Amino acid sequence: MENTLFEDLVQSLKEAKAISKGKAKASRQFIHAPTDVKAIREHIGLSQSEFAKLMRVSIKTLQNWEQHRRNPTGPAAALLKIVSADPEVTLRLLHAC
Repeated sequence: MENTLFEDLVQSLKEAKAISKGKAKASRQFIHAPTDVKAIREHIGLSQSEFAKLMRVSIKTLQNWEQHRRNPTGPAAALLKIVSADPEVTLRLLHAC
């Protein structure tokens, strides 16, 4: 590894440590609002059991999402975004499977 690259990495680690201890401010911050799964489900008019089947998750998982004990991730989060954006098309396509 080049010496300058190594020095850059060390400097980055020092900055990260200072930020984590509150001694420095992060240059940028990303805030992701949690998905309101219950609002999405209610908007399309499905019961918890129907929506859980549609999402191919257990009812317990769906309830955890709706009560914000857990957040959907990966493909489930992507599918929820699609359902939210265009429920009619999504429902038609998912019911065809």
